[in-house]
Amino acid sequence: MKPSIRQKRSFKLLSHACRLILACTFILSGFTKVIDPWGTALKVNEYLSIYGMEVLEPASMTFSIWLCGAELMMGCMLLFKVRIRLISIFALASMIFFTLLTLLSATLLPVEDCGCFGEALKLTPWETFFKNLVLLPMAFVVWWRYRPDRIFAFKPLEIALTCVFFSLSMYLGYYCYIHLPLIDFLPYKVGVNIREAMQAPSVAPGESETVLVYRNLKTGEEREFSLDDPEWQDADTWEWVDTRTTSDVPAIRPLISEFALRDAEGDATGEVLSTPGRLYMLCVTSFDRLSPRCARRMARLVEHAAAEGAQVVCLTPDPLYDVCWHDFGSGEVRCYNIDASTMKTMLRARNGVVVLDDGTITDKRNCRDIRP
Repeated sequence: MKPSIRQKRSFKLLSHACRLILACTFILSGFTKVIDPWGTALKVNEYLSIYGMEVLEPASMTFSIWLCGAELMMGCMLLFKVRIRLISIFALASMIFFTLLTLLSATLLPVEDCGCFGEALKLTPWETFFKNLVLLPMAFVVWWRYRPDRIFAFKPLEIALTCVFFSLSMYLGYYCYIHLPLIDFLPYKVGVNIREAMQAPSVAPGESETVLVYRNLKTGEEREFSLDDPEWQDADTWEWVDTRTTSDVPAIRPLISEFALRDAEGDATGEVLSTPGRLYMLCVTSFDRLSPRCARRMARLVEHAAAEGAQVVCLTPDPLYDVCWHDFGSGEVRCYNIDASTMKTMLRARNGVVVLDDGTITDKRNCRDIRP
């Protein structure tokens, strides 16, 4: 009897190669996103806003940890052939779904990037679509190879490994949520001098003008602002959509060049970044939602800074209509306005601290990890 295609050695080798490629892709994609749940939640919110499902935004953080953790878990199970029949079905279904989603994102409802590899690797929707077109047949080959196997026939070792992969993947996302990403792929990583990075030219002077595009949270209307216009800094009214240059030069999004601090007296970016010695920048998303425990940690940090002769400022996207000082419980700290998107790019936490030494980032911590 002529052997079936599944029994041929060449097909088995092909299916193994496809399984390994899929596994590595899922692991890389899941890992780069699950270690940055805040960034993934922002991308999820962007998709929800585009598809008119803003009502689901409060669940975006939970969904981002679950989705990326599941992707990482699926890659590990493919790699070690754990419950391979069931996982091959999930892999094929997910590839079909995301191929259609990226096609939609590249045509009818375009986005700047898909976010499939988090901040580690930026791909356009078309690049992601063609990547998925390559992976989709591989998922089909793996599904076809293990199709005769029983779906719910599990060995005790497979059940144990499934629980281990699930626990590790979800805990990794939760750990990075309550602390900071294990690997920082963003421009404000430790070792970067913000002032020098801001001054690094992306295009020759005079060739372009930077335009910020923001969406009104109440009306949905998109509006363009110049960098000097302070209105876009009102995080309660405007949501960042895009940054582009008005010239023939391809638009490059130099995120760190958008770093700006203001108060009622005007721009204070240069003054703050040129502070000699150590500077603690306390980042507070909202004073009304600042927990007493976090406020006490920041108060102790203010005391510690005074003892070592360091400076302290507070950065917040909350609107400041006058020269503002905030007392965390151990002395008043000068406050400055910062764009909400910029602060989330600099510090992946609701509240925390960024430490500068002569303008260079030397440490970043979630408020839970402030131990002066």
